[in-house]
Amino acid sequence: MSQIPLPTLYSLQHCPYAMRARLGLLLAKQKVMLKAVVTKNKSEEMLALSPKGTVPVLVLEDVIEGHGESESGLETESTDNIKLPRIIDESVDIMLWALNINDPDDLLLSQTPEALPVMLELISYNDKVFKPLLEQYKDAKRYHKDTEADLRTQCESFIQALELRLSQHQYLMGDNLSLLDFALLPFVRQFARVDRHWYLQSPYPLLRQWLKDHLDRPLFSRMMKKLPLYSETREAYPFG
Repeated sequence: MSQIPLPTLYSLQHCPYAMRARLGLLLAKQKVMLKAVVTKNKSEEMLALSPKGTVPVLVLEDVIEGHGESESGLETESTDNIKLPRIIDESVDIMLWALNINDPDDLLLSQTPEALPVMLELISYNDKVFKPLLEQYKDAKRYHKDTEADLRTQCESFIQALELRLSQHQYLMGDNLSLLDFALLPFVRQFARVDRHWYLQSPYPLLRQWLKDHLDRPLFSRMMKKLPLYSETREAYPFG
């Protein structure tokens, strides 16, 4: 029987979506071969696999047992298996793929069926509403625009909602870590870094502690381990 090769992950070091995917793979103890890319020099092979051109991109080689046809026209089992690549190019889908294989910390909160839809809804809000506002806030800060304070205030509506959740329990979904904590972590980290001075005196002490606890974990350091660029070495490196 043919051995299925390890999945390939195209990843960008500081992209929050790529960070999210790498966290999911580590949490699920799923090993991949990582190809580190940069925004200005995206791999042509990655673009061929996922034309939208954003990371992360996970490539799975699924093996389908082959079938042949005998001279009499009857179907026979073939010794050759067909390898077809399957592409997962949404960070949340990569997390779910990994955790559905192995979820040792029950981050999907399997005993609470209604929890996953709630988590996915909040992650979707983060990606579709908070993240675009965050990008505008970062841009305003970088270029000293007079819209900075207003854009930060718009970002704060989501930050306030997270602070409220943390006032009710230790983590975002309860007293145990969940998919939601790790899926939002890279984006809260980005928000905290835009104006560090403001953030440190902002009225969100619970979120600050939550973020600090995450960043102090060995898991975060493992996720951020820098690997040589694929464009320079043409090599993938084990990750996970």
